[in-house]
Amino acid sequence: MATPVMEKSDQAPEPGFADSPYITVTFRVRRFNPEVAAEATWEDFQLEIDPKERVLDALHKIKWDLDGSLTFRRSCAHGICGSDAMRINGKNRLACKTLIKDLSPEKPITVEPIKGLTVLKDLVVDMEPFFQAYRDVMPFLITKDTNEPTRERLQSAEDRERFDDTTKCILCAACTSSCPVFWNDGQYFGPAAIVNAHRFIFDSRDEAGEQRLEILNDRDGVWRCRTTFNCTDACPRGIEVTKAIAEVKRALITRRF
Repeated sequence: MATPVMEKSDQAPEPGFADSPYITVTFRVRRFNPEVAAEATWEDFQLEIDPKERVLDALHKIKWDLDGSLTFRRSCAHGICGSDAMRINGKNRLACKTLIKDLSPEKPITVEPIKGLTVLKDLVVDMEPFFQAYRDVMPFLITKDTNEPTRERLQSAEDRERFDDTTKCILCAACTSSCPVFWNDGQYFGPAAIVNAHRFIFDSRDEAGEQRLEILNDRDGVWRCRTTFNCTDACPRGIEVTKAIAEVKRALITRRF
């Protein structure tokens, strides 16, 4: 029995194959290499890319296909690790969560490092001052009982809800590097450190709230905040950062938390 053979036809291609979904987009990237020049410059890259892709995808295409020297941080690529925070079209965002179609791709899309921290190369900044402020607020559970607990530390749903919002921080530095006070004085603890202090100050199981409040009562602590709401607008997790800072200020005044 002969095997049936499919004959070629002149039918039109299936929908979706005739019209390409790709568009031409210009990415204007802030470049800096201290081994080459003392000043940063802008460099344009043109890509054929699906507008439904993310800025991180575009950066990958640039690095893999156009310029392997382009340097940036990224890890999970799903908005959890926080390592790819950068300024995109003048706003702090996560490159892995920012869709190209939402950025007016008919115009050049600008990509530059977050502000207030020393640029090491291209889009990579020195995060050590940021993480030092985080460490300074003791972001871990502290109890007076130094012995290993014999039972679970129970907490009501209402007590847990009290600090639920500030548990969402992924330490991307988008909030801190959007703060004009931090830009002008890197000694300021910054919103992210205060958010992580808030998370434990209002935890009913923790017993070091007074210590953290005294740390944040310093001249570089919460009183430097000017309530501009930049931090709240910049947070990719939707944390009410300014509200958390206000609650820490209130706790300092009333000593109730």
